[in-house]
Amino acid sequence: MIPIRVLHPITRLIIGGAQENTMLTADLMNKGMVGGHFDRLSDGRYKVDIVSGPQTGPEGSLIEEVHQRGTSLTILPELRREISPLNDLRAVQKLRQMMQAGGYQIVHTHSSKAGVVGRWAAHLAGVPVIVHTVHGWSFHDQMSPVKRQMYVLLEKFGAQFSQALIVVSPQDIDKGLAQSIGRREDYHVIRSGVELDRFGHPAVPPQVMRQQLGIPMDALVVGSVTRLSPQKAPLDLVMAFAYIHQRQPEAWFVIVGDGSLRPEVEAGLQAAGIADRVILTGLRRDVPELMAMFDVFVLSSLWEGLPRVLPQAMATCLPIVTTRADGSAEAVVDGENGFLVARGQPEALAAKALVLLADEGLRRRMGENGRSRSLQFGAEKMVQDIHLLYQELLLR
Repeated sequence: MIPIRVLHPITRLIIGGAQENTMLTADLMNKGMVGGHFDRLSDGRYKVDIVSGPQTGPEGSLIEEVHQRGTSLTILPELRREISPLNDLRAVQKLRQMMQAGGYQIVHTHSSKAGVVGRWAAHLAGVPVIVHTVHGWSFHDQMSPVKRQMYVLLEKFGAQFSQALIVVSPQDIDKGLAQSIGRREDYHVIRSGVELDRFGHPAVPPQVMRQQLGIPMDALVVGSVTRLSPQKAPLDLVMAFAYIHQRQPEAWFVIVGDGSLRPEVEAGLQAAGIADRVILTGLRRDVPELMAMFDVFVLSSLWEGLPRVLPQAMATCLPIVTTRADGSAEAVVDGENGFLVARGQPEALAAKALVLLADEGLRRRMGENGRSRSLQFGAEKMVQDIHLLYQELLLR
């Protein structure tokens, strides 16, 4: 069997949802994973490569992990996050040459910048099938009107070269159509999948992890796994922790992750007088083990596609308090496996977290509900859905 060649362009391989989605899709398709098991009919059906820009950042890098998984990765210096007409045209030209030389039948782009230059290059290269995944739209309400409109125009430009637009949340279909991006029949909902079997089965017991971090064994722990960037509103998280501390002074707090706002977060913790109760772990790859010692999971994002940490927390059997940030409401059903609150309202985050901290039975029930619901978000299901879409598009 001659394998179907697939190329996934992405702007940068930082530790993040879109990037892990891309890495897992390439890895599992190359290994013939379909429908949650190794399928011999699919083994060798695909040869999937990734091309990424060179930038990483304080969020950390997945480049080494992509190599470890055996996925072919090309680093293209011209593929950068910042808009630069001359550099972007060079990226289009180099991607076009790469796509033609590689004989790719499918180009599947991710992230806004790679989505534009990658789809344009694929069109120029005559690639038969061009797919783009929207990991949350590049435009959002926190932007200035001029900048927002520019990103809308870029998304419309890229959409004209696409045979399919994958969204991780149905809400993104409505947002796209409201801006005349593509047609309704172009859209396909495929939830961003995670490796669920890694969560809820920690390699290091929670007691040992607490001991390593200096957290008392009997303390209630409120935790978050997040990027310290404006999108994730980590200063709202700091304020929420401060409110919780006022009511539950014995509680401890953990933030796993890093980013450009770390200095502001550290200053905020000092100003709130809770720096000795909040552990900033920085970048960690043992997230399943860290999550396993939490009692409540909190996320303060202002906008999202579908944050992968929510299914991860659900698979860990954690009750969740999160903002109503687009795809977050796809994972968390208010009152069932957690609580949804308005964005930019740290007091509301704290109030719901306090409800959970005060009721062990409620924490347990919501955690169990979340674990059952997490099965909808497995990486194997995501890859199976992408495989079926590819087959449909190749037959057109």
